[in-house]
Amino acid sequence: MSVGYYSSKKTDDICEDVCGQQSSRAALSMSRLKCILRGLDFKTCIFLLVLVPLGILGVYLHGQKITYFLRPIWESPPKPFQILPHYYHDNVSMENLCRLHGWGIRESPRRVYDAVLFSNEVDILTIRWKELYPYITQFVILEANSTFTGIPKPLLFARNRDRFKFIENRLTYGTVGGRFRKGENPFVEEAYQRVALDQLIRIAGIEDDDLLLMSDVDEIPSAHTINLLRWCDDTPPVLHLQLKNYLYSFEYYVDNKSWRASVHKFKTGKTRYAHYRQADVLLSDAGWHCSFCFRHISEFVFKMKAYSHYDRVRFSHYLNPKRIQNVICKGADLFDMLPEEYTFKEIIGKMGPIPHSYSAVHLPEFLLNNAEKYKYLLPALVQASPLSVESMSFLGRWDELGSFSVYEGKFCIFLFAGLGFLHYEEEVYAVFQGVARY
Repeated sequence: MSVGYYSSKKTDDICEDVCGQQSSRAALSMSRLKCILRGLDFKTCIFLLVLVPLGILGVYLHGQKITYFLRPIWESPPKPFQILPHYYHDNVSMENLCRLHGWGIRESPRRVYDAVLFSNEVDILTIRWKELYPYITQFVILEANSTFTGIPKPLLFARNRDRFKFIENRLTYGTVGGRFRKGENPFVEEAYQRVALDQLIRIAGIEDDDLLLMSDVDEIPSAHTINLLRWCDDTPPVLHLQLKNYLYSFEYYVDNKSWRASVHKFKTGKTRYAHYRQADVLLSDAGWHCSFCFRHISEFVFKMKAYSHYDRVRFSHYLNPKRIQNVICKGADLFDMLPEEYTFKEIIGKMGPIPHSYSAVHLPEFLLNNAEKYKYLLPALVQASPLSVESMSFLGRWDELGSFSVYEGKFCIFLFAGLGFLHYEEEVYAVFQGVARY
């Protein structure tokens, strides 16, 4: 240092070796990183190198759960419906039923059009149309050759049309070509198909003041509800239907909060087919919504990849057939999601598996009259005597048995059936070489 020159630079010697270095940018960056790390204590290093990456991984794996749990903070509940009481009994006259609702009685019933988009729910569609058959003027169904997510699909209704001969003389069936735009928001394709269905309804011959039922295939209004609305006068021009919510089968009752199904008094130029809230009036206890109520595991996989909420399939293992079997058996959520509620009380109250229901009261008539055929949709039958190969013959051949799962005393049986598996449950105390015994 030259005489008379004084450097005022101060240093604590932590990063002294970095200062004044003439080196490459990469070397200088590494030196600065070392400088930073030398200035951190051990606990801080652990936090940065271990806890922060684990936190990021946790958000990646469970971010959707965190978002749904915090929903009451960032989203307010929608405006509540005005819920109308619903009166019904077999032995009460239609005139009295209309009067109990505050409505008048018509001299003749309105015509009713039932319009649906069809994907792959053949069994549920059968149950729906058998339930509504006595009161529907025209069944309108539209089928596309692609899913909402742009995946090509066969025309499954056309393949199974022979199963619906009982409504053939009242059927308006149409097809529409999908746009096959992968990566697009699935709700865009869904809206496109609903517009096409809107046009098909007009082709079917609907007229002003006819009733138009707007709901998905698995949203099934009860027959007596539709009969009530077609006979009563002064009903609301648009009326949403409160349906009982079921998942996987009528053994898993969730709640009564399904409301998207609606009945409209048709008005030319005004009524448009839609699947969102269009009014504030809700008729209570008006039917059933059985979501993901399929016979085969392959049908579960198809819907999970096909419907508008495909973004819920966040990981490929969600589509694993064995995982889906286990989820169904436990009554858990297919997408590992928390309940979609607007208060912490409701979210916490509905967390965990859906409890089993043992009630099959007030279910669709055709379902109960054909219980053997649709056993997979009904609460499990508990045998009073030891189970044997012969006593379980309704499940199929034992050499077709696919797998066993035991959850808290429940024996879940999965049989190969066509392209997938048939699920069924029995309470048992032990399992010995494929034979269940009490």
